[in-house]
Order: sequence, then structure tokens, then C-alpha cells
Amino acid sequence: LVTSVIPGCGTGLDPMFRYLCDRQAAWGIVLEVLASSGFLFSLALLIGLLVWSIWFCLSSRKQRSSIGGIVASMSMFLLATAGLFATTFSFIIRLTPQTCPTRVFLFSVLFSLAFSCLLARCLTLLGFAAARGWGEPGVALGLFIVQVIISTQWLLIVLVRDKKSCEITQNELVMLQIYVMCLLAIGLVFSMRFLCRSCFNYSYSYKKAARYRGRIQSILLSITLLLSTCIWMVWITMILWGNHNVGRQPQWDDPVLTITLVANGWVLLMGHGLSQVASLCKGEAKSKDMPLNFSGWTSPSADIPGRGVSSLRSPYESGFSMTVSNNIDITR
Repeated sequence: LVTSVIPGCGTGLDPMFRYLCDRQAAWGIVLEVLASSGFLFSLALLIGLLVWSIWFCLSSRKQRSSIGGIVASMSMFLLATAGLFATTFSFIIRLTPQTCPTRVFLFSVLFSLAFSCLLARCLTLLGFAAARGWGEPGVALGLFIVQVIISTQWLLIVLVRDKKSCEITQNELVMLQIYVMCLLAIGLVFSMRFLCRSCFNYSYSYKKAARYRGRIQSILLSITLLLSTCIWMVWITMILWGNHNVGRQPQWDDPVLTITLVANGWVLLMGHGLSQVASLCKGEAKSKDMPLNFSGWTSPSADIPGRGVSSLRSPYESGFSMTVSNNIDITR
């Protein structure tokens, strides 16, 4: 019995792992390298953010609470991004009853965590009171748990109640992502709203640097969500219709999903992860303002950093009286 040797792989390798080393099907090796790089970069950013936040809190204890919420939210976002890169390997490996639960659960759950963090950030920037401070990671976790329940329920129904092997069709996979797509769509709408406000509305911030950082952040946030939307439209179209129409289904299904994970992971990492960490660290290093709090752009009652003023009031609300004395000649 003669067994064929896969180019680039050793003898006796299980065929389910062939795309990790097969030089003839180079897509697996290329995406493996990109996913590994993204995973290491995400972990490096996460460790750097945590080390910087610890240093900042020790050197400036008075502002410890001002960065806690955004550091927690960014940590969850970077964990989700690193998880997306790690999940790529479960799609490079062939679909089996063992890899199926990992694919079904982690694909939707990790994307929901990333998009929940982006949506919570949009709400914070728009001035929603529930998303300020530690409310930002709280909102992200609340949105994220919904998808965890949905994915867990599907696995319990299939594996426990029906006692079937984990087999999922492409239609079922897309159906499981409906909530994730809702998070993505709502986040895109809110980011565009914040972009319009930051570009066309007057800012109550008293420093030009804060206005500039807010404008840049709104642009990057909108671009990140817009590119993510385009990626999701492409992979859903390919999975449901494109691969079948060109006669490449199911051969192209795993490569399409793997490309989706890697491409969207890098978009999230470069568009929001790296830029947000750099903006946070740079902004805090140069000023004593609250980090990336642009709620005053959209609400005249928002706090102005460093001024100790809780709201901007009109002369009528402050009780200021502007009366003209009869002894003053007003014609002067």
C-alpha cells in the first residue's frame, strides 16, 4: 500500500491537518502566518496597555477611576481580537465533530464581544450616561452575554437534547450570526452619527488637541465598522450563493471563513485597537484631561474636563439678573 506524501508535511500526518503545511494549497500557510502575527500583536498591545495603566495609576492616583472603564473595555476588545486570530486555526483544520463546536461557539461569541465593545464606545462618545466610566465595559458585557446564551443554547439543543453530532449547514451558521450583525449595524449607525457631530458641531472642549483627537477617533471608528460591514457582506454572500454558483462548494467554504476571521481581525486591530491604545497613552501623557471623553461635543450639560464645572447654564438658569438702572444713561 503506497500512501501519498503531502508536499511540506511529514509522513503519517492526519489528513485533517494537511492545510497547516500543504504547499500546494498555500492559502492555509499564508493565513496561518497572518493569524499568528495578529495574535502576537494583539497580546503585545494588551500587555502594553495593562502595564501602562498600572504605571499611570501609581503615578496619578487621583485619576485612577477616569481610565479604569476604557482600559477594561479595551482589554476585552483586544482579547476578542486575539481570540479571532486563534480561532482561525480551527477553520484551517478540516471540519470534524471535535472542531465543529469550537467553530460554532467561538466564531459568533468573539465577534459579538468585539462589536459590543465598539458599540459601547460609540455610546460613550455620544454622551450616553449609562456608558460612561465603568458603564462602558458593563454595557459591552451585557451585549456580549446575549450571544453567549444564543450559541450555548444551540449547542445544548444539538449535542445534549437531540444527541446528534455537531453538524451545521451554512444557512444555520449565518442564522446564528443575526444578533452579531445587529450589533455591527447599530454600531455603524452610531459611529456615523458621532462622525457627523464631531465634524460639523461646535465643541465645548477648551483644548484644540481634544477636538482633534475626537475627530480622528470618530473617523477611525467609522472606517473600522464600515470595513467590517463590507467583509461580512462578502463572506455571507459567498457562503450562501457565490461558492455554489461557481461550483466550489464546499471546497471554498473553509477558506472563505478563514479569510473573514483574519481580514476582520486585522481591521479591528489596526482600525480601533492600535489607534485607541496609542491615542489613550498619548493623550494622558500630554495632559491631565480625562481620557478621550468627548461627551461635551454633543451635550451642553456634559462635564468639562479639569474645570470642575458640572454643567453649562444659561443666565436664566443661573439666576443672573440683567437689569438697567434708571440712573444710567443707556443712550451712551
